[in-house]
Amino acid sequence: MSSVAVVAEMVGAPVSLTAIDVDVPAPGPGEVTIDVRAAGVNLADFMVCLGAIANAKRFPAHPLGYEVAGVISAIGPDTAIASGGGAVGDPVLAFRVRGGYTDRLNARADDVYRKPDTLTFPEAANLLLCGTSASKMLRVTGVTAGDTVLLHAASGGTGVSILQQARMVGARVIGTCGKDNFEVVRRFGGEPVEYGEGLAERVRDLAPDGIQVALDCAGTDEALDVSFALVQNRRRIMTCCAYPRAFDEDMEFSIGTWPAAAERAARADIIELAAAGKLVVPVAATHPLSDAADVLNFLSQRHPGGGKHALVP
Repeated sequence: MSSVAVVAEMVGAPVSLTAIDVDVPAPGPGEVTIDVRAAGVNLADFMVCLGAIANAKRFPAHPLGYEVAGVISAIGPDTAIASGGGAVGDPVLAFRVRGGYTDRLNARADDVYRKPDTLTFPEAANLLLCGTSASKMLRVTGVTAGDTVLLHAASGGTGVSILQQARMVGARVIGTCGKDNFEVVRRFGGEPVEYGEGLAERVRDLAPDGIQVALDCAGTDEALDVSFALVQNRRRIMTCCAYPRAFDEDMEFSIGTWPAAAERAARADIIELAAAGKLVVPVAATHPLSDAADVLNFLSQRHPGGGKHALVP
């Protein structure tokens, strides 16, 4: 079967993308074919276009998109999806895939899960990358009840998931954002504080007894400088996007993979929470695949807030 995929033409910003025809063969053992109803859009996709987390040799047709939601249209022999079973017509979500900016793709069955009925396709397509990143950051830094956490870019996709998951363990979260996003942070259980000059002093005023953990989803020098100033233990400072500075600092960095068992357990937990309505994925807008470059360039503004974006074939 043929498919249309949106790929990156070259390294650099603003992002330049093109649509190409690709062949999608019949799925083999351990694979399923998904007719994509929505593709999640993440800052990580923009970083691929910059060459920060991609092999430049894969350009000028580098596939984009790590997560999708859709319907199984074919399933390989002797194959079951990660959540068990699986049949043609089942609504599913998949993460981590390669080349999710498309209308059809083959995915490893181990990365495919039944879509909760409580989630729309755009919501489901944006659940697992941010959700597992949030879970990893909270677990690696050991966030527990009684901790006060400073969260940078709290109104972004990963930030909103961190807010919700931290609240579940009883932690207090002070979240940086612009004034326009204060209500977003409050909605998901955080205490907003405006970023910019004087941030460290404003945080100290809110938390006179100190900050135990700092989680960075902004990737700015301000976020890291303030984190270092307020948190003594650098093992409890973590970033998911401070390229390339994080490589040179004595801190935790979420690039790369978790142990497979830990990530798969986190995925299952996140899907269960979303199915129960305990973990919300706010979606700001959906867009046609042809608008993918415009959406990525918009997201490059570093978490403009307002919710996630999805591409709809």
